[in-house]
Amino acid sequence: MFEIKDLSVSVGSKKIIKSIKLKIADGETHVIMGPNGAGKSTLAEALLGHPSLSVKGKLLLDGQDISKLATDERARKGLFLAFQHPEEIEGVTISSLMRKARSAEVGQDLDLMLKEHETLEKNSEKLGLGKDFVKRELNVGFSGGEKKRMEILQAITLKPKAIVLDEVDSGLDVDGLRLISEAIKKMKDGKRCFLIITHYPRILKHLKADYVHVMVDGAIVRTGGESLAHEIEKNGYSQFTKGKHA
Repeated sequence: MFEIKDLSVSVGSKKIIKSIKLKIADGETHVIMGPNGAGKSTLAEALLGHPSLSVKGKLLLDGQDISKLATDERARKGLFLAFQHPEEIEGVTISSLMRKARSAEVGQDLDLMLKEHETLEKNSEKLGLGKDFVKRELNVGFSGGEKKRMEILQAITLKPKAIVLDEVDSGLDVDGLRLISEAIKKMKDGKRCFLIITHYPRILKHLKADYVHVMVDGAIVRTGGESLAHEIEKNGYSQFTKGKHA
């Protein structure tokens, strides 16, 4: 479903990402782990087409090359990014943002919009936010954990094909992590794929990963199963910072 082909990313003259190759099939969940400064968040931004980045390589979604598309066009094709640090947007309520985004896909059918608003409120409650949360301005005055849950609420509402989660587990308490994990599992219908970027393996106590990739210095240096995440938890990343790429 989603393929990254020889992706290299630079900021000015500095190369951050070095020829990454990754193929995520329908229904699969891949996890990228790595130390601070490995380039994980830069990779996430590059996938959605951040304008400050110089990018080489291709991105294929359902076999279509989306590498040259603008960020909004990539989103319309079904690519979604949950941000590591979600922005606060004053004057824009969550419900109006979601209504505008969904109406661009399904039209302005009033009955459908009312039904989707009710669903939005119910999903907000399931994420522990309460249905009145959708009336608030996007992320304004939210805690770190509330912002992360709001990113997941947007993913549930927009129904993307490929979902990139950049450190969605950071800043969450035990209950918040459980709620987000349950929501992600419900989205795993075999028709979409997930790329989860994280420092720590704790989210894997709630979610099953098909593959775990270790990123160091802008390159994937090792790929394995969930046991690789447990190895990292036990021994850290120092074992991967020396030696050859695998």
